[in-house]
Amino acid sequence: MTIPPATVVPAPLPLPPPPPEPLQFPLSWVLRHAAPPLQFRAIGDVARFERPERFAALALSFPPALRLALEQAPDGIWNQAMLSIPGGRAEHFEGVGTIPAYRRLLEYGWDRESPPLLHARRILFRLLAEDADPAFLFEFGARSKADADLTQRGRTILREAAAAALAQAGYEGDPRLRGAAQRLLDRVDTFVRSPLAQRPWVRVGNKQVLSPDAAPPSIYVITMIAYMPLFRSEHYSHVEHLYAYLSQTLPRQEPQQLVGKHIVSQPHLVLGDMLPNRNAADADVPFALTWIELMARLQYLRRNDGWLSLYERFLDDRDRDFVWHPHKGMAMPRSTNPAVWPSFPLEPVASGEERWTDVTFRLGLIARLLGRPIELV
Repeated sequence: MTIPPATVVPAPLPLPPPPPEPLQFPLSWVLRHAAPPLQFRAIGDVARFERPERFAALALSFPPALRLALEQAPDGIWNQAMLSIPGGRAEHFEGVGTIPAYRRLLEYGWDRESPPLLHARRILFRLLAEDADPAFLFEFGARSKADADLTQRGRTILREAAAAALAQAGYEGDPRLRGAAQRLLDRVDTFVRSPLAQRPWVRVGNKQVLSPDAAPPSIYVITMIAYMPLFRSEHYSHVEHLYAYLSQTLPRQEPQQLVGKHIVSQPHLVLGDMLPNRNAADADVPFALTWIELMARLQYLRRNDGWLSLYERFLDDRDRDFVWHPHKGMAMPRSTNPAVWPSFPLEPVASGEERWTDVTFRLGLIARLLGRPIELV
């Protein structure tokens, strides 16, 4: 008897993922209450109106931005410094360094070709080359005198911070930045794939400190890569290795490192997940949003359930008009983290409805970076 061949039933095709849910963004409320730079960024970066340059005067005529620009010295440098930020009691921008000032003007919506940013570009590109002139160590100069290890540390930090600023300004196509980015990313990738990344600590006296050979990513390198999408696509495997590293549990040890004969604090280094839970987000809302925005730009946010759930929780804290309010208390969120200063707060008023404009804008911006449709209300 002939047995008929079995009928092969094709496996059903997987259903396509549902389209992302639209995010309601209160543009009309932002235009009534937010500072002009936030209005301009909301129009251009969140609402994505055509020809947003028509509204550029909102950012360029903003008094704090003009004050910051006017504090620039004729050589393009602010306060003969690179990384310093104003103290907690500063009324305006006293003591601000060149790189935070440059990035702050970008966050205010100023174009990279505007005179202050164009004037500062020369020194930033010079820092990429790690100029051997001692004058170009700035804040690191006094302590680094006659110490080659501390000198190299200072030049590396300045190079990374300058690369982050130039990437944010949109110089991804410049070969000088691409060359520096290649070397910085290669150095980090070699470290995160090495056994040293799992056990980077050495004992010095009664302290556990980072090995001199450890090269974790800094917040500056992460920022640089976040603003270089084409560069990321060309170095996909490196970016994947970085995601795995940033997703790991943050160690309890403070980021101190043995540099030559010195133990130095390295607060700019990132040793793992900087936003591991709800308590961390509530403790420093501005940094939490800074981290979430960077992860969205890196295309990491949608892949990490923990970070994504914290973002969704911020959205849940919006009121019926889709305006964010703090989970506890009624004070404008603040942060002492230096990584936050260039972008938060852009709103100079810390009372009334203006208290919520920065966070409300950032939540809309992150949604746009995630690819969610924006529904203007």
